[in-house]
Amino acid sequence: MSVAWPPAEDSNPESKRGRMEVPPVLSFSNDNKVGTLQPHNDALVVTLRIEGYDVKRVLVDHGSDVEIMYLDLYEGLTLKPEDLVCYDSPLVGFDGKVVIPRGQIRLPVQAGSEVVEVDFIIVDAYSPYIIIVARSWLHALRAVSSTLHLKVKYPSGDGVEELVGSQSIARQCLVAAIRHQAGGEIFRVGVQLPPWEKEELIVFLWKNIDVFAWDAYEAPGMDLSFICHHLNGNPSVIPKKQPPQHSSKNHSDAIKEEVIRLKRAGAIKDVFYPE
Repeated sequence: MSVAWPPAEDSNPESKRGRMEVPPVLSFSNDNKVGTLQPHNDALVVTLRIEGYDVKRVLVDHGSDVEIMYLDLYEGLTLKPEDLVCYDSPLVGFDGKVVIPRGQIRLPVQAGSEVVEVDFIIVDAYSPYIIIVARSWLHALRAVSSTLHLKVKYPSGDGVEELVGSQSIARQCLVAAIRHQAGGEIFRVGVQLPPWEKEELIVFLWKNIDVFAWDAYEAPGMDLSFICHHLNGNPSVIPKKQPPQHSSKNHSDAIKEEVIRLKRAGAIKDVFYPE
C-alpha cells in the first residue's frame, strides 16, 4: 500500500499556476496516418533548415547514434575545410565500404520554430540522402518519431509541432540507391500497379539485385532448356534469300563487333540455311 500526501497550500498564485502546467503529450493515432499511403515500408525523410537553407532528403534514423552530413551538401553550404575539427573513427557507408570521415562540425538545425545544435560528421561517400539525423538530434529536440505515421513530433512552447515525412522523396531515394547498386541500370515499374504491389515489387528487386543479369554478357553458357526463342515459320515453305543491304563502314564494323561479343557470350550461334 502506498500513501500520497496532498500538496501543501501555497498562498502564491503564480507559483501554484506554474506547478499546475501540464507538459504537452507526444502521441500518435490513426488520424496521423491521413495523407500517407498505407501500408508502407518507407523511410522517414524530412526537410530541415540549416545555414539559412531548406535541406531536403534528410533521413531520420533513430537506430543510429551519429549525425552524418555528406560532402556535397557541406560544400554547397559554402563551409570551409578549416571549419572542421578532427574526427577519424571509421564509418561504414551504404555500399558496405569503410569510410574515413573528413572531420566534424557543429551547426544549428531548425525544425519549425525550434533550433538545436548538432554535431555532424562529414563524409565523402555515396548516399541517396544528404543528411542523416539520429538519436542525438531527437533527444536534443525532445522529439518522438514514428516511421508508421511518417512524422516527428516535438514540444514547442505550450504546444506540439511536427515534421511530416515525404513518401515521394523517400521512394526517390530508394530508387536512386537501387540504381547506384546496379551500376546505373534501372527497373521500369508499371504505373498502373496498386501502391502496395508496387512497394512489394521494389522491395523484392532491392533484395535480389545481385542475381540479375543485365545483358547477355553476364550470363554466358545459358542452358537452352531454360529459355530459347524460336521463329514461328512454316517448315514446308522454301526460305528465300533477301537481297543484301548495304551499310556504312562504321555501321558494319559496329554490327560485326556486337555479333562477335554475343557469340563469345554464347547468346547466339551461327545457323546456315541452304541456298
